[in-house]
Amino acid sequence: MARCEIADFEGAALGNSGSDVFFELGMMYSTGRTVPTDFVTAHKWFNIAAMRGCTEAARHRREIAAEMSDADIATAQRAARDWLKANARADDQRAAA
Repeated sequence: MARCEIADFEGAALGNSGSDVFFELGMMYSTGRTVPTDFVTAHKWFNIAAMRGCTEAARHRREIAAEMSDADIATAQRAARDWLKANARADDQRAAA
């Protein structure tokens, strides 16, 4: 059930230039609020929120990175890049339609 709700939440964020939705996803995964705690996924969402100007997300990303291995951080960074690429294409397709 939580997966479906998260997918809806993530879908709502597409095209949103604000960082609040991404920050909230990071908080959900970093604290285990309604989803299992997953620092890799939390780092990904905090990274995206920070890229969109959320300084609080950057601080949280640093805090959880201190608890993560280098390999986990690299995985989270790849996931953020992949998400950004995939959603940039979706934004381009919507703009062309």
